[in-house]
Amino acid sequence: MAIGETVITIVGNLTADSELRTTQSGKQVCNVTVASTPRIFDRQTNQWTDGQALFLRCTAWGDFATHIASSMSKGMRVIAQGRLTQRSWQDEQGANHTVIEMQLDEIGPSLRYATAQVTRITRQGGPVYGNPASPQPTTVNTGVGGWSQRPQQSAQTQQPAAPPADDPWGAPAADQSSFGDFGKAADEPEF
Repeated sequence: MAIGETVITIVGNLTADSELRTTQSGKQVCNVTVASTPRIFDRQTNQWTDGQALFLRCTAWGDFATHIASSMSKGMRVIAQGRLTQRSWQDEQGANHTVIEMQLDEIGPSLRYATAQVTRITRQGGPVYGNPASPQPTTVNTGVGGWSQRPQQSAQTQQPAAPPADDPWGAPAADQSSFGDFGKAADEPEF
């Protein structure tokens, strides 16, 4: 992250299914639009009303883009964090255009009104930290707003996997602290 970047977090609903495409250079890019509508209490009518909605276009690249495309669909309430960027261009008629977008750093479902099951993705060359007990995902059609990832086995038949040896969140051995030797002086007596 560069100095002076505008980092924001937005909570809202996806206005459409995520759009995944591949650039001419072979990179994956995913675009989503998050609509955030404030609720305002009107003291005269004694009721809550919707304020003016903010529609923010968000972009992600690479593996992150494919994870979003396979996990997010229209209507989902999400929490997104990223950096605001401004793009300007001129169309064929010579008109100038400027848009403000968010380059996503993180996005996930809001759990205020829903539940979610996180599926760990393993990459070639090493683990991706997350939920070490989750099985590998398969893609299924949920029938409600698109495709999502679900575990291959049910929770009753699933055997918990041991975390990899280099997993910083794995359970410590009986003779270890979860923080290792952090904070211990070299000559500190053991009790």
